[in-house]
Amino acid sequence: MTDVRRALPSVDAVVRAVGRVDATRRARVTSIARELLAEARASGTAVDTSAVAATAKARLAERDAPTLRRVINATGVVLHTNLGRAPLSGAALQALHDAAGAASLEYDLIEGKRGERHGHAARLLAEVCGAEDGVVVNNGAAAVLLSLAAIAGRGREVIVSRGELVEIGGAFRIPDVLTRSGAKLVEVGTTNRTYARDYAAAITEKTAAILRVHASNFKVSGFTARATSKELSAVARERGLAFVHDLGSGTLLDTARYGLGVEETVQRAVAAGADVVTFSGDKLLGGPQAGLIVGRAATIAKLRGHPLMRALRPDKLTLAALVATLTSYRDGNAERDLPVWRMIAATTTSLGKRAKTIAAAVGGTVVTTESTVGGGSLPEETQPSRAVALAGAPQALATRLRSGDPPVIGVVVDGQLALDLRSVLPEDDAALVEAVGRALRHERPKRG
Repeated sequence: MTDVRRALPSVDAVVRAVGRVDATRRARVTSIARELLAEARASGTAVDTSAVAATAKARLAERDAPTLRRVINATGVVLHTNLGRAPLSGAALQALHDAAGAASLEYDLIEGKRGERHGHAARLLAEVCGAEDGVVVNNGAAAVLLSLAAIAGRGREVIVSRGELVEIGGAFRIPDVLTRSGAKLVEVGTTNRTYARDYAAAITEKTAAILRVHASNFKVSGFTARATSKELSAVARERGLAFVHDLGSGTLLDTARYGLGVEETVQRAVAAGADVVTFSGDKLLGGPQAGLIVGRAATIAKLRGHPLMRALRPDKLTLAALVATLTSYRDGNAERDLPVWRMIAATTTSLGKRAKTIAAAVGGTVVTTESTVGGGSLPEETQPSRAVALAGAPQALATRLRSGDPPVIGVVVDGQLALDLRSVLPEDDAALVEAVGRALRHERPKRG
């Protein structure tokens, strides 16, 4: 019996068969050729030079293809965590571009000397939130961690309701964050009912703060009770403690205006008396990933001066996009400028008209769907939406759409692949039609 390993082509033969490439790519092709020949040798598979060369080309192309790509989110989930949450506004994108080179991140242009990065967003953040001061870190978890470390580190106690010891995406658990901050967790109340008197009864000489945590991605309903923010603020003031309020997503606009449930705004949380309010930048705020902290000036100063601040501080691009986003709120243009609020504010009439046009172009049908905000915001709240349902095997079609340029991510509704337009901006409709058309014709995308 012939040993197929003796008939394997040489590495040089495979590289020559791949064709002419530059020195850098030649080294990579050589490495891939060795990998493929080693695999064939180990499995005892007979291969010829042309087959190995073709596979080497395909593997090189696969490794060269970027994995972080722009996609069209047609899932109906406005803040899709796996798809990057909030899309940025045009002003934020321009700010990113302007700050990408040399920028006055830590340089005082008036004095001509070293400046301080936290000042770029602090005044604007405080203004739009109705707070005395504010500071920015790199994400929401960091905002909670820094707040607790600065206020209650080194073994001091933080009181939390048992109903708020939550876990959200990425195994982010409040008890774990408390431990990492150096604070000691004190649980009060029950899963479904916790009163202000429960917090008051748990206070000792070691207590540093009362913490309120947003449920984010679930609801507790039925036989429930929860102390108000004003009640907790009053207990904290009376006993000389800090009141830290984590709003999770955080919103500066009234969500009830859009047919959604009532969500406590950042401004109301500040007005209720919290020393610190924490929330995310890339959810309902509609900006870049960031952890935002607002509250009393003395407390924020402690956070800004804490050693953890160095590790958790934001970069210049985050600050640039955040300032542009906050400016839209300050000027009263959030619903007009910010994609998140444009999507949430879209009417079923406008969605229906767009769906009808797209369906006519691609041969689909208009269906009624229920969209969600997502991103841990407004759990179980939905909005009526409109989608374009496509004929054909839904999983196979979904695969082709994900392989397109740009990739399109849809959702299966009643056995059909549907493209929910709540999470698609109108300016992306033309690209969506083209991508769907290519997928239906089984065409390979043309990149570059």
